[in-house]
Amino acid sequence: MIDDGAVPDPVLSAPAPAVPHPSLARVAAQGVRAAFLLPLRWNGVAASPVILAVLLIAQLAASIGMSRVYFDTDATFNWRAVSSGWGSTLLVLWACYTLREQPDADAAPARARGAADMFAVYLAQSVFLSLATGAFFAALMHADVDAEKVPQWLRWGVYLLPFAWSTVATLVLLIRSGSRDIGSRVQAVYAVLLGVALSYFAPSASFWSEAEAAQGDAPEPAPLQFDQELVERQAPLLAQRLSALAPQRPGVIDMYTITFAPYEGEEVFRRESRMVSEVMAQRFDAAGRQLQLLNHEDELSSAPWATPLNLRRAIAGLARIMDRSEDVLFIHLTSHGAANGQLAASFWPLDVAPLVPKELKLWLDQAGIRHRVLSVSACYSGSWVAPLAGDDTLVMTAADADNTSYGCGKKSELTFFGRAVFDEQIRTETLSFEQAHAAARKVIATREKEAGKDDGYSNPQIRVGRNIGPYLARLREQLGSN
Repeated sequence: MIDDGAVPDPVLSAPAPAVPHPSLARVAAQGVRAAFLLPLRWNGVAASPVILAVLLIAQLAASIGMSRVYFDTDATFNWRAVSSGWGSTLLVLWACYTLREQPDADAAPARARGAADMFAVYLAQSVFLSLATGAFFAALMHADVDAEKVPQWLRWGVYLLPFAWSTVATLVLLIRSGSRDIGSRVQAVYAVLLGVALSYFAPSASFWSEAEAAQGDAPEPAPLQFDQELVERQAPLLAQRLSALAPQRPGVIDMYTITFAPYEGEEVFRRESRMVSEVMAQRFDAAGRQLQLLNHEDELSSAPWATPLNLRRAIAGLARIMDRSEDVLFIHLTSHGAANGQLAASFWPLDVAPLVPKELKLWLDQAGIRHRVLSVSACYSGSWVAPLAGDDTLVMTAADADNTSYGCGKKSELTFFGRAVFDEQIRTETLSFEQAHAAARKVIATREKEAGKDDGYSNPQIRVGRNIGPYLARLREQLGSN
């Protein structure tokens, strides 16, 4: 053998780095470590097409399975949802590609960490977190916990924490494992956050939906049906109700009442409307001088509908019957309220516009009705006080302009405001709206705390005009009460 004196290149002469055998168990173990934000052990971790396919299927199966536990009843699987929601996963794949390591020709030979390896660990991490999160929420759902008594900030925290943890775990995994190039890291972070935004603003379709009622179970309520005949009966019906009202009595302060419940979807508003009308009839001698405007499927043809147009017509009609300078008009509005001052209406498929305070004020002014008592039972209803206030007006609301009221859910018998003011105070304790409102404020505050309302005290409001207070005192004297 001839020795030419050449020095061997240590890089070229070094043995090629061993390529680890692909192992699903190694990848899964590192995925669990990544979920707990632990440093990864990349020795022996290698991904193959088979491993990637298995993990993708596992990720999909975990999402499907864990979303099913949220349903206590039978549920129907939506196959179309399988094809949605992959945007964030593809963005993470792109981030892995951006952060892949390139072999360094000048350094000792080593196997560069590829995009497939990082993506495989991410998928394993995602499967683990999906299973853990699903199990957590399933346990909460089946625990004997009254959600309404849990502070709102805690409910939001429980909901957002797993989502935030998954995002942080993904970012930590990619930053620790990939290229140290600043530009690549910025692009990867951008991709992950874009995926988070995509999941939030364009969520994937739900895998499950409640199954339709089986034969023999209670059927789903049929949608309301409005035909031409039904619609054409509305105008004559309102006219008939107005013509049937008792006339005013000269020299007597008569109370005329309107209750307005425009939200068809909640039974509580119909109950409250009826209760208030009943209490006003009993306590203020208003029997025969009441008008109920109501949106409800059981009374499509028997009650004038609670629409802004019908309310305007009702006010104008009452103005022709009552003595506008002697009698008192009482109006109780009950529905959901919005922070922008709108009183919600729902009567699908009929399109009903929400009521706003300036419209009500305009119609009352146009009708020339002087003495007014206006009650608004809705969230954020304090925004109605200033637009409706006047020297001859008493206006009271279930909340101030910045807070929600309480008790308007599907399981509520009455709203907290309607129950405390009318069913408990005015029905039996006092004919003074001011006293009833003051007493109700204390009761409502206590009940809201007991119910776990944590977004602020509703803070019911009242404003009594300088003329209406003494005038209502005269009405109470007439009725034989102080």
